[in-house]
Amino acid sequence: MKSATAVAPLRVAIIGAGQVAEKVHASYYATRSDLRMVAVCDSRLEQAQAFAAKNDIGGSYDDVRLMLQEAQPDIVSVCSPNRFHFEHVMAALEAGCHVMCEKPPAMTPQQADEMRQMARKQGKVLAYDFHHRFSLDAQLLRKNMQAGALGEVYLTTATALRRSGVPGWGVFTNKAMQGGGPLIDIGIHMLDAAMFVLGFPAVRRVMAHSFQKLGTVKQSGQFGEWDPTQYTVEDALFGIIEFQSGGLLRLDTSFVLNIAEQSQMNVSFCGEKAGATLFPAHVYNDVDGELHTLVQREQADDNRHFRSMEAFVNHVQGEPVAIADGDQGFIIQQLVAALYASAEKGDWVEIC
Repeated sequence: MKSATAVAPLRVAIIGAGQVAEKVHASYYATRSDLRMVAVCDSRLEQAQAFAAKNDIGGSYDDVRLMLQEAQPDIVSVCSPNRFHFEHVMAALEAGCHVMCEKPPAMTPQQADEMRQMARKQGKVLAYDFHHRFSLDAQLLRKNMQAGALGEVYLTTATALRRSGVPGWGVFTNKAMQGGGPLIDIGIHMLDAAMFVLGFPAVRRVMAHSFQKLGTVKQSGQFGEWDPTQYTVEDALFGIIEFQSGGLLRLDTSFVLNIAEQSQMNVSFCGEKAGATLFPAHVYNDVDGELHTLVQREQADDNRHFRSMEAFVNHVQGEPVAIADGDQGFIIQQLVAALYASAEKGDWVEIC
């Protein structure tokens, strides 16, 4: 009897040799014997070289297209600044690679639309690292939502607030590079988690207000120092998303805001039969004035990034597992853009 032919590991390349590439992408890929990291690219060659040496990666580059041509990866992780997501994802897809891209998908809905169309044209997987939806908590609430345990959900509140959490590294305070501040950085995560649990209901319109009161005055906080004269993003944005069904999703986001807690990252759901909180997953209702628990996890699942990366790789390998795909990434990008547009013009923005 002939032995089965060994399957060569999939070749992996990483674009952007920063913190998330190190702690999430490279760390996960290193756990898989069916994957082999072959190249890393960064605009700073010395950064790519240091990253390659630390993570046992053979090739280091400062030119994306040269890396794609020479390393010939099967999978590419895009971990570059937001402004370059579109360029790098498109280049990887055109080179015939499957792509895992950090959030947000891009800078505009038009770019996100082109990205999903290119993935479809190339027959390749395009996924986004909206990792909170891959938590056991989000999966549990989604199942309860599908089973009708909450009934009609008419109010959802997504919160991504920091008291003093302006990132003191990278380009997080640069609107031209990032596309915005807390909404596009941390708020987008809770927005995606909320939309996932709700099943991506159709949106009618959005309204938002943004504020820049503290980031241009303060210069240090929980995550280090920043230059207030170069702070061009919002401190906070508060929005309302109105669904075609009439239900509402409230979204509160901030980098810096005078609140008591250091951080709030959660989603709550109010339905006609029951309510729920995402982290940790808890479904409950009221019985004669007393809180009655229907479902509860003792603590929130912190293995979300691992599960997100695992779903992507398994999907690439043909397993029927759900991912945060190009179509859903486009919807999230649409909502983020509409919220920023509403805050700028001070009126509702219709979603076509």
